[in-house]
Amino acid sequence: MEYNNARDKFISSWGEFAVNWGITKTMGQIHALLLLAPRAMCADEVMQDLEVSRGNANMNIKALVDWGLIHKVQVKGDRKDYYIADKDFWSIFKKIIVQRKRKELDPMVSLMQELSHVDGVCNESKEFCKIVQELSLFSGRADAALSNMIESKNNWLLGAYMKMVR
Repeated sequence: MEYNNARDKFISSWGEFAVNWGITKTMGQIHALLLLAPRAMCADEVMQDLEVSRGNANMNIKALVDWGLIHKVQVKGDRKDYYIADKDFWSIFKKIIVQRKRKELDPMVSLMQELSHVDGVCNESKEFCKIVQELSLFSGRADAALSNMIESKNNWLLGAYMKMVR
């Protein structure tokens, strides 16, 4: 496959993958573009390369900075803001997990804690309490596992995997 076709396919596919991480397709495409870039790029270059509007580019660049997936850098002699992607894939993975945990798991843990104290002693309330307790246990364990993963060193996942396959 020719380089330009492979590059375009990577950027397009990364955008599709990104939707599964809880970010927009354009946000994923900008991230992919900056991952592949050998140097920092400004918003104008991103707009031109991906053929997106200034507002769309700026909004998604800001979101990527907020997620910690890209960083603003200054280019000497230029007043524009330039951006570069974090290219440490363990770091990228952890940042995505942090955001997904914050948006999805943390509210579930909080909700289960709130619902764990229900008044009533009928069969329906007993079943409700049983389900809430099981979900609370599951979400608490998932929260602890993800927190350990986020705080771990890069080789933790590889070590855990090797233990499992032995």
